[in-house]
Amino acid sequence: MMLLPIAEAQARLFALATPVAVEDVPLAEAHGRWAGADVHARRTQPASDLSAMDGYAIRFADLPGPWTLIGESAAGRPFAGTVGTGETVRIFTGAAMPAGADTVMIQEEVASAGSTIRLTGEGPPTRGRNTRRRGLDFTAGDRLIARGERLTPARIAVAATGGIATLPVAGRVRVAICATGDELVEPGGPHDAAALPESNRAMLAAMLADLPIELIDMGILPDDLDTLRDAFAAVRADLLVTTGGASVGDHDLVRPALEAAGGSIDFWRIALRPGKPMMAGRIGSASVLGLPGNPVSAFVTATLFVRPLIAHLAGARDPFPRTTHVILGEDLPANGPRTDYLRAELRDGRAYASTIQDSSMLLTLARSHCLIVRPIGAPPAMAGDSAEILVIA
Repeated sequence: MMLLPIAEAQARLFALATPVAVEDVPLAEAHGRWAGADVHARRTQPASDLSAMDGYAIRFADLPGPWTLIGESAAGRPFAGTVGTGETVRIFTGAAMPAGADTVMIQEEVASAGSTIRLTGEGPPTRGRNTRRRGLDFTAGDRLIARGERLTPARIAVAATGGIATLPVAGRVRVAICATGDELVEPGGPHDAAALPESNRAMLAAMLADLPIELIDMGILPDDLDTLRDAFAAVRADLLVTTGGASVGDHDLVRPALEAAGGSIDFWRIALRPGKPMMAGRIGSASVLGLPGNPVSAFVTATLFVRPLIAHLAGARDPFPRTTHVILGEDLPANGPRTDYLRAELRDGRAYASTIQDSSMLLTLARSHCLIVRPIGAPPAMAGDSAEILVIA
């Protein structure tokens, strides 16, 4: 069977998925989610001309003065009158410019004697100096957030300033996770030499913690076809993620159990190392991702497929992990027929691949800062060359 390129596998996976319905949530609950629709301002910001400095509001035509002080304008307490010829109003940062005034003299360049204000410095060089014009930031009706953008603290702040109390987002993605294997036991529990503490569920929960999900922990399931079939048939989720049992050995029962439960497999085996035996399909209304049981392989496939799929379901415009480039600290050999994701450390701004890239070595992954991406058929790379990396720590 020909191995499926990563990009094609991602596209086919997304085609299997059913997007989550959009709902409105309060601003306090919107962080980390994706906008389900364009968001437009309901007000203009600033709503009127404001002072950008502490000083005195004047008519630019009246320079170089002197002026008669006739009042004060503070934020939230504007001056009610009009500034006429030769008049000025004491003004503070963020305060509304009084009618008639068009410029602010900063307080460090003036002197006051009673109600008389005189210029002592150079003064404002242009009309409108030290002011913020109405609508400088945005005007009512402007698009503040585009559909599919992540709702960051700054975007939430601009929505609030735009007079918006709730934001449209996709509902939380229901993600069911299970580990399969007779050899697995819960961490910290009693075990013998044949037992292996199960780490994938805790790892995946941590990897998905910043995403808008509702996590359903199905626990550890044994290598028993009937048990797996019944568990899969009972899943009520948007995404089912299994780990282990995704290959074709006698004890690899995830695929036949999914099919026995009424599910279907769309593709299997990716041109990826580590993580080749990943499978994808559907059961009921849920997408299914069968990850390898090897924790390092599960980490890489979760990075490239699980997280992007959840982001896609949640409305992300750009759901894929971002890569960057660094300088290699050592030579790398030519790559083969799969895209390699090499565990690597960053030292002094350079990337150093771990000496042993065995996918069973969790400690190597735990000490890594990034994955060096080596495309299919990549030629040898030398120390000092630029390399694409995916930062993981």
